[in-house]
Amino acid sequence: MPWTRPQMAERAAREMRDGYYVNLGIGIPTLVANYIPADMDVTLQSENGMLGMGPFPHDDEVDADLINAGKQTITELKRTSYFSSADSFAMIRGGHIDLSILGAMEVAGNGDLANWMIPGKMVKGMGGAMDLVAGVKKVVVIMDHNARSGAAKLLKACSLPLTGQGVVDRVITDLGVFDIDDTGLTLVELAPDVTLEEVRERTEAEFSVAEGVAV
Repeated sequence: MPWTRPQMAERAAREMRDGYYVNLGIGIPTLVANYIPADMDVTLQSENGMLGMGPFPHDDEVDADLINAGKQTITELKRTSYFSSADSFAMIRGGHIDLSILGAMEVAGNGDLANWMIPGKMVKGMGGAMDLVAGVKKVVVIMDHNARSGAAKLLKACSLPLTGQGVVDRVITDLGVFDIDDTGLTLVELAPDVTLEEVRERTEAEFSVAEGVAV
């Protein structure tokens, strides 16, 4: 069966390493905070000026003043610090964030990313995505493999306005995990009981298959 969204988030949490500073985008990526191993030292950073975010609160822990960049309520830790969004973006632009996990509407086989707007639809702003993909050391995208219409989201070329060119390093979908490098798109892991044939049928972009992937 394809991965559920929580399972995708749990898989994405395995991209983290001890000592990492990590920025989580809105949507599915926010779920990743709930799957960080308890024995792993990871610091979550938010572009709205918070360093050291805890998981989502229980109902009796909600503090309306504590929110992430997606305006969801979160919890703080003993080591949490607060500062202006200008300082937060300086961390991002200065290359101090090790990993960014973002959502996407489209990803191309060469690593192009479109995740900030759909022409004709109102958006509040581009947020921090353009800074994140330009300044962070590694960019991982989590997204459904196909849109609700069934259209592919892993494409030969993005049709929506780009957030960044050639910026995505890894893509995690409900069907599997793909790496993107100078050689192109490579399937490196399949979700349980998902077949290679199914992935090929639902993917527009050309991709190779890594050795050891069960097909």
